[in-house]
Amino acid sequence: MLPIVWLGSAHLSLRKIINTISEESPQAAARMASRIHEAVQPTAEHPYLFRTGRVPGTREIVAHPNYVVVYRVTATRIEIIRVLHTRQEYP
Repeated sequence: MLPIVWLGSAHLSLRKIINTISEESPQAAARMASRIHEAVQPTAEHPYLFRTGRVPGTREIVAHPNYVVVYRVTATRIEIIRVLHTRQEYP
């Protein structure tokens, strides 16, 4: 099992998303944060479970119809790179 490490860019992007949602509903924001964190957990045991990313060397999890988690697999860990709204231009 590989450890999951959230990079600073991932923490920042998730925080922005959660803050935006919490303006309308703090409960919905908490549920979304939980949903995104839960979506990432299977990567620890199955790092290649999710689709190949649009950027070479990355993979993507559709954590919610509106949110995609971008990550990469290294020899020693899973690195969560960013959480994106599906309307964001990426890369």
